[in-house]
Amino acid sequence: MLINALFMLFSIIVSIIYGYDEAFTPLAISFLITALTGAFPFIFIKSPSAMSLKDSYLTIVLTWLLSFIFGMLPYVLYGGEFTIINAWFESVSGYTTTGSTILTDIEALPKSLLFWRSSTHFIGGLGVIVFLLIIIPGASPLKYRLSNLELSSLSKDRYSYRSGTIVRVMTTVYIGLTILETLLLWAAGMSLFDAVNHSFSTVATGGFSTRNLSVMHYDSNIINIILMVFMTLSSMHFGVLYATVIHRSLKPLRHPVTRYYLGVIAVVAVLVSLVLRVDSQGSWGECLMAGSFQTISFISTTGFGQSDNSVWPAMANALLIFAAFHCGCSGSTTGGLKADRVLISFKALANDTNKRLHPHSMFRTKVGGHVVSEELVSSVFLYIVIYFAIVVISLIALLLCGVELSEAFSGSVASLGNVGPGTGALGTMGNYAAQPMAAKIIYTFDMFLGRVEIFPLMIVISMFFSRRDR
Repeated sequence: MLINALFMLFSIIVSIIYGYDEAFTPLAISFLITALTGAFPFIFIKSPSAMSLKDSYLTIVLTWLLSFIFGMLPYVLYGGEFTIINAWFESVSGYTTTGSTILTDIEALPKSLLFWRSSTHFIGGLGVIVFLLIIIPGASPLKYRLSNLELSSLSKDRYSYRSGTIVRVMTTVYIGLTILETLLLWAAGMSLFDAVNHSFSTVATGGFSTRNLSVMHYDSNIINIILMVFMTLSSMHFGVLYATVIHRSLKPLRHPVTRYYLGVIAVVAVLVSLVLRVDSQGSWGECLMAGSFQTISFISTTGFGQSDNSVWPAMANALLIFAAFHCGCSGSTTGGLKADRVLISFKALANDTNKRLHPHSMFRTKVGGHVVSEELVSSVFLYIVIYFAIVVISLIALLLCGVELSEAFSGSVASLGNVGPGTGALGTMGNYAAQPMAAKIIYTFDMFLGRVEIFPLMIVISMFFSRRDR
């Protein structure tokens, strides 16, 4: 709560800089409420007790939920398009770095509220729990337990650091990328305000823009290229980026998952560009830029719009939906299945095929020369099955709410993958404003599941049901 209050204070400063704009009072009231709430534990709780495993899972889920609730206060108090449900949607979309929006006129918002909107990306991108880990003492058992639950096993397997160092690595890379991108976007022609906001969105792989037309507003290939580079970097394993810079070597980038991920981006981008060119969507250069940008935007789960995909052929959008399913690497700010799981599943399937062809031979699933345990393989397949099951359940629920089929499918995939835009009216130049109220709640539930990687929320829900049964 205090971290959220700090960024509300930054937003108040932005309001003062721009002449006490209309969001000053809503932000000031929200700041006071959030700061006082965050201060209560320091007053009424003398010392934290030891945390059990269940307590830790509950802490993770409730910390996210409290951020959603308090994060919507500035929107509710400001009013306008922000009904209670719309404010909830925008807050969840911000913190989970999904980037979907209910706003039909983004540029009508005061600068300070736009900054708060982007700040929710920045907070959620690094991870609400990681911010908590930064301020917990290094030797605390609480820090060790939370870091092991918040950081997925997939990402930890590729770090050669202890849990406390992992937090420092992630924070260093995150802030470093944000500062560097801000400077480059500013030099490329964006205003400093827009550069900061778009950097918050890019490095968090969120997608909130300060412009109605998103990135298309700037009509600049230089800005497009800068954003593509940083969307790609932000969707890669932060430990790999850290090691590359610290050791001044490209060797860490040769990891099989990294090579596989970059290869998928290249193949899908070329295919989308070819489809656009065949459909006469522009010159070769325009199609290559649009195809590459939107592919990276979808697969990195950022969701910026460089062109309007609602007028694209079905094949191009199908490839973007594949990218939305696939998503970036573990150890980054992306959501979705993640390249690590997809690669492990492909390797495991190939390994199983070889076993059936050669039943007397010994085969093991390997990634980068390292044997992947059967337990991890089973966990990966279980996650993928649950992931697709949630998409199907969400699709059925959205259809019952009256959402059109293609919108329901792309919206559920985009929300669970924390991508943001889908197809049709939910495309890169569209928004979720016209979606039914019940559908917006379903989308936000999917966003939350995608951000916490399903299992923690499922465990907490099962905890409550088990207590009821007793």
